Amino acid sequence: MRYFDAHCHIQFDAYSEDREDLVARMQHEEVGGIVVGTDIASSRAAITLVEGADDMYAAVGLHPNHAGDEAFEYDAFLTLAKHPKVVAIGECGLDNFRPGDAEAAKPLQKEIFRKHVELALEADKPLMIHGRPSKGTMDAYEDIISILSEFKETHGDKLRGDIHFFVGTPEIAARFVALGFTLSFTAVITFARDYDEVIRSVPLTSILSETDSPYVAPASRRGQRNDPISAKDVIASIASIRGEDEETVREIVLGNAKRLFAL
Repeated sequence: MRYFDAHCHIQFDAYSEDREDLVARMQHEEVGGIVVGTDIASSRAAITLVEGADDMYAAVGLHPNHAGDEAFEYDAFLTLAKHPKVVAIGECGLDNFRPGDAEAAKPLQKEIFRKHVELALEADKPLMIHGRPSKGTMDAYEDIISILSEFKETHGDKLRGDIHFFVGTPEIAARFVALGFTLSFTAVITFARDYDEVIRSVPLTSILSETDSPYVAPASRRGQRNDPISAKDVIASIASIRGEDEETVREIVLGNAKRLFAL
């Protein structure tokens, strides 16, 4: 394995026709990854998908935008979390952007996020956190930091994880890094310059590559379905933005993933 996609959803229907071929391509291209669940069904599907594949792993959780669609079954997720191929708890977190009534959604989202944190601590696995602030603010990140800080006081380094598809400021990034969390970036950085400053500001040892496939394909494939192979494009862009050697960036970012997820 030379590249790692820390967050993808290749169990989704978008890959129904060529999933086996994609996994074979990933193996050939030496790209590993974490297939991330967004509810109980997709979490189970993620585990099934990765069971027989080298360098592929799963994360299990309930996405905040599904918080009103199904109950968070703690014991069911704990059982899934004990599977040897499960390396993270999530996708979980807070989303203040998409709910029709964000204020009304906040209490349930925060309650379920806290349960994910408790689950991660019980399972001794890192969190895979989704944070999406309302437009023009950092509100979801501020609330996530507040909740994580409470648990950090009691549990220290046992509380760890990644902030997936990070879209925050350098100041917010520094606060997550101080809590011991990594930040992952997608192929959106191949065509948007919004993230250059934060990518330069974060220690390379706190950065992961991801794709969030099937979403946000790289510049070379804009408008098409994305896949984990574009983790290569992400690494190339991180190196270019930081002005650093691409091979050095690849090695360090891969090492970050191996360390965080105990691969």
